[in-house]
Amino acid sequence: TQGVSSAASDVYKRQSQDRATLTLTELSEVTGLYKSTVLRLLASLEHGSLIRKTAAGYQLGSEVARLFAIYSNSFSLETVVVPALEKLVRQTRESAAFHVLQQGQRICLFRVESPQLVREHIKVGDMLPLTRGAGARVLMAFTGAEGELYDTIRRDGVIVLEKDRSPEISGVSAPVFSQGTTLAGAVTLTMPAHRLDHAHAPHVLACAQEITALLGGHFPASAAD
Repeated sequence: TQGVSSAASDVYKRQSQDRATLTLTELSEVTGLYKSTVLRLLASLEHGSLIRKTAAGYQLGSEVARLFAIYSNSFSLETVVVPALEKLVRQTRESAAFHVLQQGQRICLFRVESPQLVREHIKVGDMLPLTRGAGARVLMAFTGAEGELYDTIRRDGVIVLEKDRSPEISGVSAPVFSQGTTLAGAVTLTMPAHRLDHAHAPHVLACAQEITALLGGHFPASAAD
């Protein structure tokens, strides 16, 4: 029922932001429902293994993990990432890519080209250094790199860098997370240095957040809070 789904959603939101176990009183406060109503809904959720009762309160049940696994397997990473990159390119008219860590470098896993004739020419599968470039800096920031630049990236969740990897190229990048706060990769917008536009940063961050949500992840509290 709609009431059961709503209650399950509220439980999940509260757990992801706070802790794994909630009491009946807390659930009543979160949902705005009477305790008697919450108990009735919890009984239905518990019957379906969506909720598990413990001595300390209520937790998400094993069925949630099973359903999430089915959801995760119902699509490939490409079907999530590429449409988001295409949208980003339409918004900015610059090239967008998705980079992941591999053997101490970053690899371009997906890429959508800018419609403009003058653009950076990077192909899917190209390996790039992990020490230079907006995408590299983001991946380093969320794998423990230290320094003021990386602190800023972790705080803001997005970085705009001019001519960091090449004198001709600038970039804007934001991290993507899956299954909680597991780093999945980085969304990076690149353009000729003279076309760098700081107004693209919110679009890149929104793209990264959209992909993160679809992958079942969420930004750490310090990133784009």
